Amino acid sequence: MKKKYVQRKVWKSTMLTLLFLIFTSVVNAQVVLEDEIKITDIGLHFDGSKVGSTATNTGDTAPYDYFFGKNISAHGDCIKTYGDYVFMTWYQGGKEKRHVMLTRYNTVTGSMATIEFPHRHTGYQNMYWIGESHNTNAIAVSPIDGTIHMLYDMHAYSKDRPSNGSLSNDYFRYSYSVKNAASLPDADFTLDKFVKNNTGGYKHLSLNGGEDYSNFAALTYPQFFLNDAGDIFMYMREGGNNNGAYKFSKYDANTSTWSSFTHFNVLNAKNQPGISYNWGLYGNMKYVNGKIRIGFQRRLSNNTDKFQYQNGVYYAYSDSQDGSNSWKNYSGASFSLPLYDADFIKVMEPGDYVETTQEDQVYIVSDFDWTVTNHGDVHIISKVRDLENNVTKYLHTYKPAGETDFITSEDFAGGTSIYTAGNSVYIIGLKNDRVFIQKAEGGTNNFETIYQANSGRVFDHGRVHIANGKLYYYLMEKKSGNAQPLYLQIIDLDIVPKDPTAPNNFVIESIGETCAEMNNGKLIIKGIATHDYKVSIDGKDYEFENDVTIEGLSPRVYDLCIDVVGEDYKHCYEINIAEAETLSGKINVSKKSAMVSLASGKAPYTIIKNDKKLFETYQSDFLIDVNHGDKILIKSKEACQGKLLKTINLFENIKAYPNPSNGRFELYIPNDIKTINLEVYSIQSQLIISKNIAVNAGKIQLNLADKPNGIYVVKINVNKPVFVKLVKK
Repeated sequence: MKKKYVQRKVWKSTMLTLLFLIFTSVVNAQVVLEDEIKITDIGLHFDGSKVGSTATNTGDTAPYDYFFGKNISAHGDCIKTYGDYVFMTWYQGGKEKRHVMLTRYNTVTGSMATIEFPHRHTGYQNMYWIGESHNTNAIAVSPIDGTIHMLYDMHAYSKDRPSNGSLSNDYFRYSYSVKNAASLPDADFTLDKFVKNNTGGYKHLSLNGGEDYSNFAALTYPQFFLNDAGDIFMYMREGGNNNGAYKFSKYDANTSTWSSFTHFNVLNAKNQPGISYNWGLYGNMKYVNGKIRIGFQRRLSNNTDKFQYQNGVYYAYSDSQDGSNSWKNYSGASFSLPLYDADFIKVMEPGDYVETTQEDQVYIVSDFDWTVTNHGDVHIISKVRDLENNVTKYLHTYKPAGETDFITSEDFAGGTSIYTAGNSVYIIGLKNDRVFIQKAEGGTNNFETIYQANSGRVFDHGRVHIANGKLYYYLMEKKSGNAQPLYLQIIDLDIVPKDPTAPNNFVIESIGETCAEMNNGKLIIKGIATHDYKVSIDGKDYEFENDVTIEGLSPRVYDLCIDVVGEDYKHCYEINIAEAETLSGKINVSKKSAMVSLASGKAPYTIIKNDKKLFETYQSDFLIDVNHGDKILIKSKEACQGKLLKTINLFENIKAYPNPSNGRFELYIPNDIKTINLEVYSIQSQLIISKNIAVNAGKIQLNLADKPNGIYVVKINVNKPVFVKLVKK
């Protein structure tokens, strides 16, 4: 079993969207485009016209009309990195296809593996011919257990949305993989590594299995983020645009379960004392600079004020690593969840920077984002339009660390999203469909352009993930049609910490022992900064400059410190080398199926029946067709982990159907039996029937209709007699 350990700030990869970065010349010599990879030629895009909800189906060969926006592929929380891999979700174009897709790119070998899921984009309220840009596809990979998690194709669906009830049993779409699927070889990175639901599909109606309508209906905008410990969080908006609430859940990789939802705010806020209007929120929850934080603009259900949609800038953070409590506004004043009054965490009002006071004339939509530097500087960007006077202003609102108040500057060129690396802040955006990058020191508005491309491929839109100083930009080329090319660009921003004392300088991977008492666990330590290091384990010193592998370790918890030679500084960790797993589980037989449930053991599992290999699987729960006398053998990947063996005795599980009944019973008997002898006894042990009965298609019929109501016992005379209780009513 592999686990990765990092010091506190290594998981600080910001969940945000940045505009595209492409280089035709090197303006800043430290910024380098490393690679550009075509992911597909057929990413779904809505290339038609904006239409209403009554638009008719113009056919699959026509342009793809849409209700809200054009973008659906390379849109939403659709790109993540894990180890040497980049994971990207997308929808398959054109209009007649629409399948959910997952591509994994290996940055070392350059290979790609793509999985096509059965689900297809449902369109606006289940009218597939009307594109729906809200129905984004989000992905996360657990760095603890290697599971892949996907949430997709949702926009507040419920039993009555759409009103015809067509999505009443398909309102939530969640798919997840078996453990360690994220790092499987390309040939094994296939659909069957995702866990099936109880009907054999790959969509789950809740995060923990089964139906949970009250908690998982009416959700929109799926997003994931990681905390310092590598825990996955998901959050979504419940409800609608001006009466919506964020709620979030944490994944426990040890139990493979999600926590109950925590509500940041509530629906129907106006039901609370002192709250005049319901409200919704447009923004992000992120884990940045060691804390869960939230920043948003509010959409108030006041239809007579000057704001057409959003107003305000709101920001808060939690001192709790799970975000369940310890929330504060920017001035440090505490509040409890759920939040009812958004004004308690209000930072500023963009509408104060324009002149109009007329109804619905202040437009505050798009170009909102925020981040926090390592030093603690808070930066927020926003845009406001005065529709009456045709004025647009780009605002940069920031609070230097240690200051009590925010500063808002109108001397700001604007940007779609904002990113922080260390104590610097970056604005990355498109200009003439090509990239520009600006940079400022945290806590300042001193942005300077460090790159701007003037030629090369042009792009329509995209999404970015930044990790370890690399910008992974996932984008759609500016082409025509509803099946357009998607690309990945990998760009070195030279923002990897080079300081050997930096808190996120090391990534440590622990690999548990493969078999009991072999003591063959290992640690792989990788340093970002090249330097002289020394680490001691069990009295033995290891010296290295970039990386070292330490083998032959017994399973236990190790307290180790890495000395930064010459710096009088140590990085200290608590590392667990896991004990070897043993293969364990159950094989339960019902009729002619054996249900296998494996509790532990290393996948893939090999299934053998009567000395013949049937298949291999990464699933821990699966069915095998069996007959009486079959010998089932199950082995894990590691032979030393043991095996499961069962000889099938179908007589052990003979049951009567229906039971209770009015006297007519049906008993399942193995197919290779032609006749069987049975005896029927009353509850007083009186023999009332004794005869041979013909077996027909694996069943026998037993008629007690002429017998008194009560309890009877059937004795089936085989090598080892089987007893079945019957109830006649």
